Amino acid sequence: MKRERYDFRAIERKWQEKWDKSGAGRVGEDSGRPKYYALAMFPYPSGDLHMGHVRNYSIVDVIARYRRMAGYNVLQPIGWDSFGLPAENAAIKNRTRPDEWTRRNIARMRQQLQEMGMSYDWEREVTTCRPDYYRWTQWIFLQFYRHGLVYRKKAAVNWCPSCATVLANEQVVDGACERCETIVTKKDLEQWFFKITDYSERLLNDLDTLPDWPEKVKTMQRNWIGRSEGVEARFRVEGRPDEITVYTTRIDTLYGATYVVLAPEHPLARALVRGTEYEEPTLAFIEKTRHLNEIARTSAETEKEGLFIGAWCLNPLSGERLPLWIANYVLLEYGAGAVMGVPAHDERDFAFAGKYGLPVRRVILPPDLDSASRDEPLTAAYTGEGVMVNSMEFDGLPSPAAWEKMADKLVALNSGERKVNYRLRDWLISRQRYWGAPIPMLYCDFCGAQPVPESDLPVLLPADVVFRTGENPLAGSASFSHAICPVCGGPARRETDTMDTFMCSSWYFLRFCDPHNETAAFDRAKADYWMNVDQYVGGVEHAILHLLYARFLTKGLRDFGCTAVDEPFQSLLTQGMVCLDGAKMSKTRGNIVSPDEIIGRYGADTARLFILFAAPPERDLEWSAQGVEGCYRFLQRLWRLGSEFAARPAGAGETAAAVAAADPRARAMRRLTHATRKKVTQDLGERFNFNTAISAVMELVNALYLYKEEAGSSAAVAREGLESVILLLAPFAPHITEELWQTLGHRKSVHGEPWPVAEEAALRVESVTVVVQVNGKVRDRLEVPAEASGAEIEALAAARAEKYIQGRAVLKTITVPGKLVNFVV
Repeated sequence: MKRERYDFRAIERKWQEKWDKSGAGRVGEDSGRPKYYALAMFPYPSGDLHMGHVRNYSIVDVIARYRRMAGYNVLQPIGWDSFGLPAENAAIKNRTRPDEWTRRNIARMRQQLQEMGMSYDWEREVTTCRPDYYRWTQWIFLQFYRHGLVYRKKAAVNWCPSCATVLANEQVVDGACERCETIVTKKDLEQWFFKITDYSERLLNDLDTLPDWPEKVKTMQRNWIGRSEGVEARFRVEGRPDEITVYTTRIDTLYGATYVVLAPEHPLARALVRGTEYEEPTLAFIEKTRHLNEIARTSAETEKEGLFIGAWCLNPLSGERLPLWIANYVLLEYGAGAVMGVPAHDERDFAFAGKYGLPVRRVILPPDLDSASRDEPLTAAYTGEGVMVNSMEFDGLPSPAAWEKMADKLVALNSGERKVNYRLRDWLISRQRYWGAPIPMLYCDFCGAQPVPESDLPVLLPADVVFRTGENPLAGSASFSHAICPVCGGPARRETDTMDTFMCSSWYFLRFCDPHNETAAFDRAKADYWMNVDQYVGGVEHAILHLLYARFLTKGLRDFGCTAVDEPFQSLLTQGMVCLDGAKMSKTRGNIVSPDEIIGRYGADTARLFILFAAPPERDLEWSAQGVEGCYRFLQRLWRLGSEFAARPAGAGETAAAVAAADPRARAMRRLTHATRKKVTQDLGERFNFNTAISAVMELVNALYLYKEEAGSSAAVAREGLESVILLLAPFAPHITEELWQTLGHRKSVHGEPWPVAEEAALRVESVTVVVQVNGKVRDRLEVPAEASGAEIEALAAARAEKYIQGRAVLKTITVPGKLVNFVV
């Protein structure tokens, strides 16, 4: 009896309840099977899933389900990156507690993920704002502190006035806070830093050990780390014992320097003008620059401004007097806080010199110019290599050779040294907010800063706080601030800053390996079994922040003996955005499509199928209502086909292989079935071409509809095709395939079945069609045995082409085996 109606609501509810009851995604260590760790970047519990979430988590769920069917022991966990400023802002706005707001949102999003049919091991769920998690975030902080990789210093930091907190450099986008888009300013504060710069070289070099990462992500990290080889040259200040250190990668242009620029924050800037006529304008310029963040100061769009401060320094090789300036584009944190101005060979310096009338001296001639051109006026900076001029004993040398000789001479004169420099700066983790993991440090008037003993962890967030815009609630909590010094036993006060939320998300993948451990962050043996993550999936916007910090913490934990892996993520997939009318879906644009709306109208299987079918996962996806309708109609067709065949079992003793051996039509149908198995296996297992995999399954369904209507069609062959469709589609549309599998009489879950493997015998073809061409023009076609040799095919083709060649000389015969023969006459 046919069951025509596809009641997706009843079907999906039924199987979600069964999977939840049976713990379908639950997994443990199993040495008898290869492990596979599939992980999506865990979400911030904002309250509702959006289509970007649906795409991300559907991709990983397909990978996990496929690997399970392929025989792997698969870990696919989920959790909540639940600390962060939005919860605190919501607490202020709605007069509720951040933990209550977060807990409600988690419950809502957990329900949505379950309605999507995600096959998570829910027993491993972690929530970063729970004490049983952030206790170990604090423990990790202490391990890095004890190994000398955490320190505190007063620094000019990026400050968001709206969020009232410090931002890392990476959280400032185009001079504004990445969250609220308020213009970021500078503020001097005592802050805690992680010494990620100690790992610069390893973080850079080990990118070469990650062949399965997108090259664009590795390039972004390489650029952010920013390794350069150069020279630190020391310019003596005229009339003073001070020296100014300048780092440059173009020491070959040293004789072209016509001025030196200090960062306004450089200590010498104030010292050199003290008591002079330049003091007042210099201090005003310094104060003006303080209100600019470093992103804005170094932006190509920002006007470069400077001021001569009335002092001079000496070129370490030529002895030439060079004027000292301060300028807004020079940063104290980069290099040594000073640069030499070489207008002839640096575009920024050329513009600066033109604005302020500073000299321009060419010291490198391009290869296409002769020495007579050495003093001709420049219309633009020349930044390439060439031949040295105006450089004393180095004249006539190729600039790369001069680079080496100048560096050697500076070292010999004790006026400089070779130096490898990095753009990467230490990771600032202090945040002046409540809703984060408290930094486990104490301050004693006698003993100084002291770490909280591990036995006293976690340092809990207090409940007696008042939330006000622009204030750190922890600073006003008496119960939190007062503590006992672990060294002298006297009174101490707690650190009231909390940690950057990236601390919590930079090790969560390790906690998933052992989420309920009460005595350690994770068991080393369990972590060694599961790590590293085989497939990690998330947005490219995390290429620098999250991924770099996670790599750093993993390397540190390995060095401390906590884990065996040096890299957390073996393979990385950065999925594209979900767009509507050409723009990324967002609440601010008002172009959101709610997953609830789609699931309520079409079902989770349709939502999953469309979002995986509409575009390759790494590409942006354009939302299409017609596309959703099309996927829904396809599932309805599959449902009708499955219902029809449920009552048509294969004949007694009849096998698809036996029928195909005697029937060409059955043989062709079976060949398509196994070709589809092969293609989908390659698309899922090798290259994540989900869209072409789904397309191949759709084509197989169309062929089955045609085949079943043929006179004398075999129920066994058709059933093999249908069961292949259900198995191949199971990772994509888990509910309908589970139901159809049961309808066809199977008792075991379709998701526990072995993955369907193509049989080579079924793929074999008896004959192929070969195109016959003369001078590239198609003249005939012929059927030849598939195993025919090239010579045999050419002979058959020559007989067919003879009337077109008409006795002319054959200059060349081009044969593409199994496809064509072309006679060039």
